[in-house]
Amino acid sequence: MAVNLKQLAEILGLSQTTVSRALNGYPEVNAETRQRVLQAVRETGYRPNRAAQRLATGKAYSIGLVMPIAAGIDSDIHFGEFLAGLAEESVKHDFHFVLNPSAPDDEEATFRRLAASGNVDAVFLAYMRPNDPRIPMLKALSIPFVVHGRSIGGPRDYPFLDVDNTQAFYDATKLLLQLGHHRIALINGPDYLAFSIRRKKGVTRALTEWGLGLDEELVHHSVMADEYGYRSMQHFLERPDPPTAVLCSSTVLALGAVRAINRAGLAIGSDISVIAHDDVLPMLKPENFSVPLTTTRSSLRAAGARIATRLIGGIIGRGDYPEQELWRAELIVRASTGPAPGR
Repeated sequence: MAVNLKQLAEILGLSQTTVSRALNGYPEVNAETRQRVLQAVRETGYRPNRAAQRLATGKAYSIGLVMPIAAGIDSDIHFGEFLAGLAEESVKHDFHFVLNPSAPDDEEATFRRLAASGNVDAVFLAYMRPNDPRIPMLKALSIPFVVHGRSIGGPRDYPFLDVDNTQAFYDATKLLLQLGHHRIALINGPDYLAFSIRRKKGVTRALTEWGLGLDEELVHHSVMADEYGYRSMQHFLERPDPPTAVLCSSTVLALGAVRAINRAGLAIGSDISVIAHDDVLPMLKPENFSVPLTTTRSSLRAAGARIATRLIGGIIGRGDYPEQELWRAELIVRASTGPAPGR
């Protein structure tokens, strides 16, 4: 049976106040004592009384998130992977989630209700859009928050963690150009999301440097599911002047694109090159494709864990973290990219 705070203090020979302060990260408790307390917590299975803690500290020890739900909105395994990272870090500190479903057109109001409820200490934002109205709204509410991604336009002085999507797709496109590819297709995420806009910008920038333009007929935007990747690639291959290379915004989209390429009887890496963005989804590893995929790699789970660390650190007053973080994706070259046909 798990012990209570009084019993834990007796086991350690410390006062209940010292144990409580050690668990809550107060700086006056030295590192050795804190480690003793944490070790005893692991050994005894102690769990703090959240109701008592909330009365004492005014903190709910919860992170809030709003999930848009409506007919026509597909579940997203990418968001699930991000939440797994957030959850892994939260459980280490015995923090909870407060998940509020919301109609897409009621999202701002849902955030306002969540902030006013007192049931969360901080929130995070995802699926950023240009001039995203949620940022100035949360700044005005004065609730701590961290953004996963960045808006385009609007205020810039807000906390975020993002992948440098422009640079990632610039690097990927530059690799294809160096291999002699001039007709390059893009299967992208939804056109209203900031990460998709930046990825397209990276492709365009690289092409422009080579004196080329992006053919809008070779750009498709969709939710990131394999069926959409298949349809987009099939459409590109039916053109009289099909692309010799394709960039996919996810390994999930690439799964569908590869299926269309195989059904067309083309060889990946020789007839057509493929590069995908790899969010490090555990069930879809690019090295396990029939032809291992060249990717731009950045872990969604690691991003979720980092945002949880920043939010929790801010809540309990532990750690000093940068306000804004921009992670660079790693370009990993595998067998799915090769010289353009005829080169």
